[in-house]
Amino acid sequence: MRVLSLGLVLCLASTLAQAAPSLQARQAQAQQDRSTLRSQIDALQKRIESTESDKADATAALQASEQSISDITRRLADLQQRHRLLEDSLKQLRSAEDQQSADLKRQQTALADQLRAQYASGLSPWTALLSGRDPQAIGRELEYLQYVARARTEALNDLHATLTKLGALRQQTETQQKELDSLVADREKEKKDLQAQQEKHREVLAQVQSRLKGEHQQAQGLKARDARLGTLIQGLDVEIAKAEARRQAALKAEAERRAREQAEQAKRAQQERARAAQQAREIREQAERARRAEEAGAAKAPPSETAPSKVSPPPPPPPAPQAPAAPETAQEAPAPRTPQRAVPAGGFAGLTKGLPRPVAGQVQGRFGTQRPEGGVWRGIVLRAAAGTPVRAVAAGRVVYAHWLSGFGNLIIIDHGHQYLSIYGYNQAVLKQVGDVVAQGDVIARVGATGGQVEPGLYFELRHQGAPINPEVWLRP
Repeated sequence: MRVLSLGLVLCLASTLAQAAPSLQARQAQAQQDRSTLRSQIDALQKRIESTESDKADATAALQASEQSISDITRRLADLQQRHRLLEDSLKQLRSAEDQQSADLKRQQTALADQLRAQYASGLSPWTALLSGRDPQAIGRELEYLQYVARARTEALNDLHATLTKLGALRQQTETQQKELDSLVADREKEKKDLQAQQEKHREVLAQVQSRLKGEHQQAQGLKARDARLGTLIQGLDVEIAKAEARRQAALKAEAERRAREQAEQAKRAQQERARAAQQAREIREQAERARRAEEAGAAKAPPSETAPSKVSPPPPPPPAPQAPAAPETAQEAPAPRTPQRAVPAGGFAGLTKGLPRPVAGQVQGRFGTQRPEGGVWRGIVLRAAAGTPVRAVAAGRVVYAHWLSGFGNLIIIDHGHQYLSIYGYNQAVLKQVGDVVAQGDVIARVGATGGQVEPGLYFELRHQGAPINPEVWLRP
């Protein structure tokens, strides 16, 4: 039975060892797909920008300023997340350090008690040998002293291990404290950079505000912005279709590879079970032969004489208290990292009615109605305070996160089945192309970029490239 269990363990270990490269291969493929998608979106952005011949220098300066504010805000959010993770890790390390210090004191006290007790009793190997007492009593004392010596050695080993772990914990705590101090300095620098960029943005916005107001009052300017967004959506649909084709091909190849691996693993498992069964049979046969030989020998041997009784040694002293298991050392504990989501195996499920609102606020403009400056509303504007979190209405993957003339800092999410959600006028975009988001994740901050006067969120939904009424799909 032991051999059979060993065979099954070896088979399981072989299976796990083969599964690890498969997981690494899938992670590498996902990273490659994300890099490819970002490269394609960057190329699409360059093609769109190259066709906008009416961009003035002031508009370019506005784009640079608003994009810079968005990038700094996103870096600040990342630094805050790392700050929280490091603080939690430091709390755990300090708690473990306190526990190790308490264990160290208990072990030192126990060792001191042992030494005092032995000294007070006057027991030692030399005093026992030179006492001239009964040899059996001397033997019992010497055996007892051996137990005491072993217990003392174990206590010293535990004490040394505790000191080693305590030193490692203190070194790890100092390292993470230095990293936390550096992180705080980085946050202060990013905040100063953000203040400088906000001041620069106010200056640039004041320079271009009059020209942008004129552009808002002209229907031709509105049509140009809608055309830019339409071109962007059309290009994104093409790139999303290509990415989905690559994903499906990768899933098919992965399924075929898994089928081959499972067939090979089943074959190897069957072979291992057959070998284990053969070894078990051989062991049982050997045991049976040995038992028969032992029975035959016992029948021929004469009865043994009763052995003289021996004086039983005294019971060993109680063992020293064992220290609880210490936490992992600095080399064993990985640094905290923010987990990354992956695209679901079956892709995203698209959109269904009853979606949560990306931000709470009064609706300005109605889908399909005429705009005062000309043209038709293709989405809605939700008025909210600057800096209000903007949340994803459904799970999906970011396919666009950039500045677009007329829409400012813009983020677009692909929800699968040719559904897109669009978020414009943002003060900051907190996600990057390729990031996978869940419903309710904070993806941006409300702002007034792209030449807007009042802060708010421009929100739009599209299916198969055509705008659809957001208010029909959102909760009241």
